[in-house]
Amino acid sequence: MTSPASSLVHPNLHPDERAARVELAACYRVFAMLGWTEMIYNHITVRLPDSVTGGEKQFLINPFGLHYSEVTASNLVKIDLAGRVLDGSAHPVNPAGFTVHAAIHDGLPGAHCVMHTHTTAGMAVACVQGGLSLSNFYAAQLHGRVAYHDFEGVTVHADEGPRLLASIGDKPAVILRNHGLLVWGQTLPQAFVTLWTLQRACEVQLATMSMGTPIPVAEAIAEQCKRDALQFHPRQGAGQDVFDALVRQVDRLDPGYRA
Repeated sequence: MTSPASSLVHPNLHPDERAARVELAACYRVFAMLGWTEMIYNHITVRLPDSVTGGEKQFLINPFGLHYSEVTASNLVKIDLAGRVLDGSAHPVNPAGFTVHAAIHDGLPGAHCVMHTHTTAGMAVACVQGGLSLSNFYAAQLHGRVAYHDFEGVTVHADEGPRLLASIGDKPAVILRNHGLLVWGQTLPQAFVTLWTLQRACEVQLATMSMGTPIPVAEAIAEQCKRDALQFHPRQGAGQDVFDALVRQVDRLDPGYRA
């Protein structure tokens, strides 16, 4: 009997798709290790390269019903922008995942990877009137890089896509008001390091607000912090070293995600 995490086999995969599947499955396990999970909900998606799709816009998403700790390279589901399953997977896909993620993959040329979380700290900041406070080391690095999108309910309606894209503009970090955090990046590690920084900013803000009035960071200092935060930039690896370190931890715990 096969487990739900290994029930799908993909023969004759293009090497680039195989690599994308392994990297994305590793990311799901990293999220599980960090506690960035919400039962079977939320999503991390990766747009497949043209070498795999021939120019069609297709992406990989988690199978709906599995916990992040059950995601493997083989059970990730390949879908198109309409949410149609392209790889014969028997797993369903959550409409709340492909509706938003498809809009971003389609509308932002640089959005190779999209991540969305419902962490307590992230949702708390999304639910407070002022949003992210420019009052800590991590928030300063994201100065001018955070967009906001007003809450429109459960994200299953395609007509929200254009409004979401308008809210995002070119900003890689997004606070979905009353909802949670979302980021996108040109690579998966770049998206990850943006989300990690945003998550830490929210955690520190949550702790600070429980203790008293935050000390604001001066605008000029925040601008300097943004320029000096080189971990986001491709020429500095764009988070690859951080992501690799976490994947090594996952490998020591359970390398089964590679299957």
